[in-house]
Amino acid sequence: MSCNTSVTRVQVSSVGQAQRATVHLMPCEIQHDGPAQVSQYMTATTKDHKHEKTVSFRGRGLKGQELSCPQGYTGLVLKEIDKPGSDQEDRTVRLSSVFDKLTYWNLETPPNSDDTVVMAMDWPELADAVSLFLLYFYSCL
Repeated sequence: MSCNTSVTRVQVSSVGQAQRATVHLMPCEIQHDGPAQVSQYMTATTKDHKHEKTVSFRGRGLKGQELSCPQGYTGLVLKEIDKPGSDQEDRTVRLSSVFDKLTYWNLETPPNSDDTVVMAMDWPELADAVSLFLLYFYSCL
């Protein structure tokens, strides 16, 4: 069995140039790679109701929730500099923007605690708890 690995490099020089961004995670694929005038298409019709946002996007009802990055973490928006020809080739990305919260959208149903994106926001806290438990467990041996 062979193992193909590739490396993703982040241009460190791009970190200081990163601006804050408003991020929306949509339940669809949009054939666009870059900034968009989200406020022109989303904000005007967004209604907040009990921490739930609703909007119509291209005639489809979306329900969303604003999620904060876990404490001590910052979200990164990365842009690939040169796209490789295959998954096995190394990649180089630059940091285009940062965020501390994002709006997560579902089709027709509001986001809930069973959604993978919502669960992922709890992962760092869970990983810290497991690490502390393991440290304590092994120190008692």
